[in-house]
Amino acid sequence: MPPPDGATALFESHRPMLVRLAYRMLGSMAEAEDVVQDAWLRWQGMDQDNVHTPAAMLNRIVTNLCLDVMKSSRKQRETYVGSWLPEPLIETATEDDRLDDLTLPLMLALERLSPLERAAFLLHDVFDMPMDEIAALLKREPAAVRQLAARARTHVQEAKPRYPVAREEGEQIVSAFFAAVNSGNMDALQGLLADNVVLQSDGGGKAHAWRNPIIGIDNMVRLFAGMFRKMTLQPAVYIRSVWIDGLPGYISRERDDVLQTNAFAIENGKITHIFITRNPDKLGGAKAVAQD
Repeated sequence: MPPPDGATALFESHRPMLVRLAYRMLGSMAEAEDVVQDAWLRWQGMDQDNVHTPAAMLNRIVTNLCLDVMKSSRKQRETYVGSWLPEPLIETATEDDRLDDLTLPLMLALERLSPLERAAFLLHDVFDMPMDEIAALLKREPAAVRQLAARARTHVQEAKPRYPVAREEGEQIVSAFFAAVNSGNMDALQGLLADNVVLQSDGGGKAHAWRNPIIGIDNMVRLFAGMFRKMTLQPAVYIRSVWIDGLPGYISRERDDVLQTNAFAIENGKITHIFITRNPDKLGGAKAVAQD
């Protein structure tokens, strides 16, 4: 196979960062990869000799494509069945190798932003793009872009945990959670949960999931106790421990034979938020990891 030409090699060197940018913008790895592929087609059709800063141009192409996708995605979310969660990004890097600190709760905080606020925050605070370049990309004055990023930063900071959980502690708590739920030990489960714990599950209308969040320790314990009583003959299967968008978690096959990912936000040794994804359209990455 002949070596790639210069334009192809340059694009491929930027592809991982472009996919990461698109995923953070859209919350969907499938959509992110489609956007980057569209960006590649546009890149191929450009006069490369007139591109003085390829990285900035590629960021511009991907960001604008993402903004277009977000217009239609927001309409789709209005009719989405039940809670919507970002597609779980299964991480293989170690804690020190993480490329950014956007956890799943922070991704949900980004969902509350306007597309322009989200773009300004990600490009500046996460991808270190100078404000003047962002202003040119978004076709806004620098002062306006600074305001967009500042508003976004306020929302994101509100969702940021004050004391992120250490990797080993997180994995121990997650393992104890599975053991308690699968054995019906509700006393042990109660000891793992914060008083104001919240559970969100995303089935997308294609797999059973709770349409509304389950809030509070008493409601959570009753929920899992009822599930255990109904399904004692078919225990869930713990497939493997993983980190999902910066949170400890695991992949499991549940009592109804549905694959799901389980991610846990933890503060001060207690589980504060549980994110369960069961929509099969969002589990391609989890499926691949589970089969390794």
